[in-house]
Amino acid sequence: MMALKISVLDGYTLNSGDLSWSALEALGELTVYDRTPRELIEERASASEIVLTNKTPLDDAALRRLPKLRYIGVLATGFDVVDVKSAAGRGIVVTNIPAYGTDSVAQFVFALLMELCHAVGRHNDSVKCGAWSANEDWSYRLTPLVELSGKTMGIVGFGRIGMRTAAIAQAFGMDVIANARNMTGEPSLPGVRWAELNELLQSADVLSLHCPATPATLDFINRERLSRMKTSAFLINTSRGKLVNESDLAAALDAGTIAGAAVDVLSIEPPGADHPLLQARNCIITPHNAWGTKEARSRLLDTAVDNVRAFLEGKSQNIVKG
Repeated sequence: MMALKISVLDGYTLNSGDLSWSALEALGELTVYDRTPRELIEERASASEIVLTNKTPLDDAALRRLPKLRYIGVLATGFDVVDVKSAAGRGIVVTNIPAYGTDSVAQFVFALLMELCHAVGRHNDSVKCGAWSANEDWSYRLTPLVELSGKTMGIVGFGRIGMRTAAIAQAFGMDVIANARNMTGEPSLPGVRWAELNELLQSADVLSLHCPATPATLDFINRERLSRMKTSAFLINTSRGKLVNESDLAAALDAGTIAGAAVDVLSIEPPGADHPLLQARNCIITPHNAWGTKEARSRLLDTAVDNVRAFLEGKSQNIVKG
């Protein structure tokens, strides 16, 4: 009997060499591609019963060219890269990884926030360029330094990552208010209270986004909502780039409407050289790597293998539906 064929279309961001594919190899004949351009999807996956993808799109046109495909494993929580309705019509099971990076992403929120509060990198660079050695004072500040204790963290979206972010904020001595689609009952984390969006925008010293990208949340942070925030406020986005109107944010930063922003996600990744936030005042941008700790990636890969194994045993788990 021929071995089951498994193709990973874009494995590099998950495993650039520090993890092992061996558990997946044990389930079939595995081929891993670092990246797959759209025009090579059919060539690389047409013989495969199982395909794993992170960002390589499997739309209806691609699925029509993959006649042997029985299973798609999305190597992420979001699954909009797959036409799930088309897959279901062809009897193809689609799964995702619902939770793997909660602690890593919440930790990264505060890595970004600490940089906004203390400009550690900028001060380190200045010292190593000789500024401290040439300074007549024993201490200097290139930017205003901000203490978080007593300030308010506003969180939009209160799922796993939002709640973990809230708990860390409380450890810093911050008050936490949250806004979510369902605000019935008390928040599941003691000490957090619900706030309507307008109150949250006006009250937050730090606004952190943790909601999915949907038609309802597209450009959720825009010129009008930015105008409601404190001029001293910081915006953090580790969720989805399309939540933010990036031109509006750049304009708000340059005008001093808010004090700063730090984003790990953009609406188009990688961005073009003319992206409006690249030159915006006091804007930190990281290359979508909040999820990328080895620990989080190990959990992701382990769950991806478990998902495939469960499918082969007729007990599919983490199935997504359109």
